[in-house]
Amino acid sequence: MAKRDGFGSSFGVLVAMAGSAVGLGNLWRFPYLVGTNGGAAFIIIYLFFVLLLALPIMYAEFIIGRRSQANVFGAYKALAPNTKWGYVGIIFLMASVTIISFYSVVGGWTIDYLFKALALQFDSSDSQVLSGMFNSVVTSNFEPVCFMLIFLGATAFILFSGVKQGIEKYAKILMPMLFLIVLFIAVRSVTLPGAGAGLEFLFKPDFSKVTAGTFLAALGQAFFSLSVGAGTIMTYASYVAKKESIIGLSVQTALSDTLFATIAGLAIMPAVFAFGISPGEGPGLVFVTLPNIFAQLPFGHILAIIFFFALFIAAITSSISMLEVIVAYLNEEFGISRRWSILLSLAVIAVFGTLCSLSQGALKEFTIFGNNIFDCFDKFSANILLPLGGLSAVIFVGWRMAKSDCIDEITSGGVRKYPAFVVNFVYLSIKYLAPLVVAVVLVQGLL
Repeated sequence: MAKRDGFGSSFGVLVAMAGSAVGLGNLWRFPYLVGTNGGAAFIIIYLFFVLLLALPIMYAEFIIGRRSQANVFGAYKALAPNTKWGYVGIIFLMASVTIISFYSVVGGWTIDYLFKALALQFDSSDSQVLSGMFNSVVTSNFEPVCFMLIFLGATAFILFSGVKQGIEKYAKILMPMLFLIVLFIAVRSVTLPGAGAGLEFLFKPDFSKVTAGTFLAALGQAFFSLSVGAGTIMTYASYVAKKESIIGLSVQTALSDTLFATIAGLAIMPAVFAFGISPGEGPGLVFVTLPNIFAQLPFGHILAIIFFFALFIAAITSSISMLEVIVAYLNEEFGISRRWSILLSLAVIAVFGTLCSLSQGALKEFTIFGNNIFDCFDKFSANILLPLGGLSAVIFVGWRMAKSDCIDEITSGGVRKYPAFVVNFVYLSIKYLAPLVVAVVLVQGLL
């Protein structure tokens, strides 16, 4: 049997996992949540839930992936042979398929807007004009599909070279580039006249804004921001050497994700307030509000090009990890070559992605429970598949695997000499804390 591909360095693992975690939500959701839920008070609550929920699930996925050295389906079969646990892997496959199907559509929008920035089309500060432009992009039946296919092609191009020469190599280039670009924009943003109001919006602790809804928002953000429950961490972990620290890599990934989201907030919100624009979230923030700001800034067209390139990087590094989940499954479970596994995965995603794209235009009248196809894929993955995936991982590690095997992975075979209380806390958080909190996320999503 051919030797399985894998990551070649600790830094390579970190930037690949950070690339999976850092995505569009860091740019268009986290800053708004921070500002509207008490600033620094929200960040403290968010970090608490990262420790309580996200990290234990990351540990669990890491343990399953590295212990088995297999894809999400094969991992459960390898660790629980002759049982039905293998079928749990289908949850992760479904999550990756549904997420990348609509995510690739948004990735296509980032390419479209990058081309628009290069063509100097953001010369209007009229929000209605920019809103009309975005609506035209989203509802068109042809162009969004073409850009989605280009985005998927770029994702596949990186995966064709494998883990070490593809995922790791490009993550080492793209992730530092992404951080530097967003940091550069942040420096420009905070030096604008009137930017202080944006900084106050982001960081001034306001405990009067902290409500039960704040805790639920922080809980949801902690869960969804770090790519837990989608099988991406489990798949990447299967390529990680035994000597690497599960605790160290998980904590560093969480900190990198939070740091990037905070810098993104500095890049966006001070500029929004400096120009007297009401802060918002979602696609409207990056595809309407920010082009409005770029049109009013000296050399704003250059900033627009840089920003939408950063947006593209954030999207593609996440899509790489999701597509790899599917590719690894086809390659290892069916013996299909990696190249054909990628092409087959692309064909399936292209079909679903086209449906998601057309649901904004030609198929907008087709709805399921009042939601178009795009929103159905989004809500089904976020509210059901991801929580189920996370719940299955922590239950399997905490209640099905032998404790000695878990501790062996946590300590990297005894190489990592952690204090006993650290090892016990990690194990107990997987076994008891995380399942309870994930259950809350799942119930919240179903209500």
